[in-house]
Amino acid sequence: MSGYAQYLKDLLRPLRVYELEGTANGGELEAQGQVLDSVETDLEEIQREMLISTAEDRGLEAIEGLLTRRPVATDLEMRRAALAALLRIGGDSFTLAAINDNLRGCGINAQARETGKTGTVEIWFPDVPGIPDGFEELRKIIESILPAHLGIEYTYWYITWSEMEQKFATWGDIEAIGPTWEELEKMVE
Repeated sequence: MSGYAQYLKDLLRPLRVYELEGTANGGELEAQGQVLDSVETDLEEIQREMLISTAEDRGLEAIEGLLTRRPVATDLEMRRAALAALLRIGGDSFTLAAINDNLRGCGINAQARETGKTGTVEIWFPDVPGIPDGFEELRKIIESILPAHLGIEYTYWYITWSEMEQKFATWGDIEAIGPTWEELEKMVE
């Protein structure tokens, strides 16, 4: 028996007018209860999908359909945060703090910092060693977020020799795991 069918029967039972089990009245209440249960399920989904903070699929896809670029995000929480950041972009988003907030729309942690050169900012990815996967799409998103008059310098970071010496005693240790040079230079902690 569905949840709403039981609820409807419980409402009518104290009246003692209706035979609620094994009758047409009971069958009608069962049918109405099933429909109300499905409406409740649909309403729960609509309520979940209408907020960025709780949306899981259709709601996020609808928001992404309004934007020119989709954020490069690896999980649901990062995707939600990226979309929220993209929606916060406004006409007064030109301070360094506002630009860094807007860069969350990339889907990964990208940060801008001043270079000391007029009209130029440096973009770096503090959580991702090397060039991030999907960089071309990231670059397009970053360049659409930043004011058009700014020059952009991208900075990447890799494992240092001292970190490599701490991690591996000899080249033989490195050769034993057989990484490519690109994999090796991204082996940071």
